[in-house]
Amino acid sequence: MVVRIRLSRFGNKHQPFYNIVVAQARSARDSKPLEVIGTYNPLPQRPTNLSEEEARRAKPFKEVSLDRSRAKYWLGVGAQPSEGVWRLLNLAGLVQPKSNAQKE
Repeated sequence: MVVRIRLSRFGNKHQPFYNIVVAQARSARDSKPLEVIGTYNPLPQRPTNLSEEEARRAKPFKEVSLDRSRAKYWLGVGAQPSEGVWRLLNLAGLVQPKSNAQKE
């Protein structure tokens, strides 16, 4: 029984939004997961709590929210992250970056 940490897509056409989920490897992308451990919005957002002038100069960011303790738990029991989730977990400092030799 292989468990994967992967992205499950939500949102409208041209406006993707992803849940970071733990699911069986053989289940469909949007089927019911074992657990939802975070969200990822790949569309760059501008900060909203700044003045109009500061908001124009501020760099847009992609929003990622992750329950770090649950992600550590699932990695500890052997869940395998997908390629996209691996990058997000690397940004959070939970896994080491993959080198070119490891990619196949």
